[in-house]
Formats: sequence, structure tokens, C-alpha cells
Amino acid sequence: MQLAPGQLNSHLHKGLQSLYTLHGDEPLLVQEAADAIRSAARAQGFDERSSHTVAGARFDWSEVLAAGGSLSLFAERQMLELRIPSGKPGKDGSEAIQQLAAQSRGNDSTLTLIMLPRLDKVVKGSAWFGALESFGVTVQLEAVERQALPQWIAQRLALQGQRVAGGEEGQRALQFFADRVEGNLLAAHQEVQKLALLFAPGELSFDQIESAVLNVARYDVFKLSEAVLAGQALRVQRMLEGLQAEGEAEVLVHYTLSEDIRALKRVKTAVGLGRPLPLALREQRVWGARERQFERVLPRLSEQALSALLLAAHRVDGIVKGLKQDDWPADNWQALQRLAMMLCRECRAPLAAPRAR
Repeated sequence: MQLAPGQLNSHLHKGLQSLYTLHGDEPLLVQEAADAIRSAARAQGFDERSSHTVAGARFDWSEVLAAGGSLSLFAERQMLELRIPSGKPGKDGSEAIQQLAAQSRGNDSTLTLIMLPRLDKVVKGSAWFGALESFGVTVQLEAVERQALPQWIAQRLALQGQRVAGGEEGQRALQFFADRVEGNLLAAHQEVQKLALLFAPGELSFDQIESAVLNVARYDVFKLSEAVLAGQALRVQRMLEGLQAEGEAEVLVHYTLSEDIRALKRVKTAVGLGRPLPLALREQRVWGARERQFERVLPRLSEQALSALLLAAHRVDGIVKGLKQDDWPADNWQALQRLAMMLCRECRAPLAAPRAR
């Protein structure tokens, strides 16, 4: 059974299942979900806990199976935790997990908690993960995206009796807070908790939040691509400065930008030759959220603009490799910023008016 993260607490209050699986790459959310399950388990008399981490191909699965199927010597009920950091248990592990899942049914003496990283479509379609869904409860813990971060912060503030002002000032405070903690949810949680220590319950002003919340944002090149394609110029500028400060390789930043430009050009050309857009996107391995972004920006991009962007990407490639280019900054990061802003500007260009028939 699949369960949304927001449903977990109400589910636990109604009664415990014998098998839970958490999967996702956001440490804070995984930890909080695991703590909620552990707390509910302790309240139900699961006083003993054993933990196993799968590391390497020689992991002894028989020990896990024995723990899952045996009664505790020291407590009537026990909790078994299994971590698989790679998300790939291998052939022996796949068979063991299916057996572990099957023996969990009707087992009131052992509660099993399995923790996995973010899983791709192939792994979710595997027999062993299917067994976990069939015999237990699975919870997928997605990272909080930038657009959802202000609301997440507001909810966390509400849990400790605090809130921002109403109207535009409150929204500005939440956006400022989100800018400071983007990409670092654990630090965001800590900054929220810090506000509870500094200020009394009630309404928080923008000045209070501005004075207290540290800049702990962490960026990656994939989020940079998302911001550029969304045409978010200020966010792009902030992310480039953050990536530079964190010591990100200029070559990797350039590759991300130029790969987006090349993919946009290839899809645009294919569609111009009569290829259906969904097929052209699949052929360029563009899917998910990136697919939706491409669908939005492609009508705004002309062949001429994409050709100019390709030429610009070629010139910046030379700059980050130590070559000088006429009319371009010699500094790598300044050149990358110019390229990113060129693409960003095109991605937020107005749609062309439809031709009259």
C-alpha cells in the first residue's frame, strides 16, 4: 500500500502495520518519518530494536531473515530496521526482501522498517519492491521544490506557534526565507527552530526574519537548469554566485547550460521537420519536469535564437578552457553568467502572436 507523507501520522494513530518502507533522498523527511514510526512502535510495546545496513555484495541476508522471523529473547515485540543506501539489494537481496515481506504478514511480534534512497522507475517495477508494496506500507519522501518551500516554511512556523504577517509583507518574508535556505532542507528546519528560540510565539516581522535567518542555501547544476528554463533571472544570478562560492567546476556548469541549448535546438528542428513534439522529446531523453519546461519554452524560441545560443555556448566552451573570445568576458563565471542570462531571457520571451488565416 502506498501512503502519502502527509497521511503517515494519521495512519500511525489508527494502528501499525508490520512492514514499512521509506524511500527518498531528503534526509530530514526520511528521518522524521522514521522517528514517527519508531515512536508509534515504542508506544505499542516494540521495546527492542536491531539495525542492519546493506554494504557490499557479501552482505549476510540470512541474519536479517533470522531477525525478522524470530522472537526476541528480551522483549515480547521487536523492531527490525534495514538500510539499503544503494537502493539495489542484488539478486540475493531481492529474494531475501521478498521472503522478509511475505513473512511479515500476520507477524505481530516484529515491525520491519526498510529505508531506501530515491528510486527510479525500473527499481519501482522490480519484484522485490512490488513485494514491499503488496505486504506493507511504502512512503515516498520527495524533496521540497523551490516553489513549495515558502508554504513548507509557513507550516513549520505554525507548528511552533509562529506566523508571518498577512498580505504582501508576509509573502516577501517567506520568499526571503526560502531564498536563504533553498536546497538545504535540514538547515531550513534548523533556521525555523532558531526563530522559536529567538522570538515569542505570534507574528514575525520581515525585519526579524531578515536579521535571524542565515544564508545556508545549497545549489546544484540541475536546479540551475530548472531556473534558467523557467526564466527566473534573479534566482539564476543567485544560484551562479552560490555555485561559484561552493567551488563548483565551471566546466560542469557550462555542460549543463549547453546541453539544454543543444537539446532545445534538436527538438525544435525535429518538430519543424514534422516530428510530433512528444516523440521528439522522448528521442532526446527529455521527460518529467524537464519535459514540461521544454513544452513551455519551445514556442518562445526561434531557430535564429537557438542558433545564436549555440554559437554563444561554443564560445563559452573555449573561455572555460582558457581561450579568449572577442566581445566576451575573460572571466569564466562572468561568461557563464552571460550565457545563462541569454538563455533565461529567451525562455521568458513573449509567445509569438498566431498568424491570421
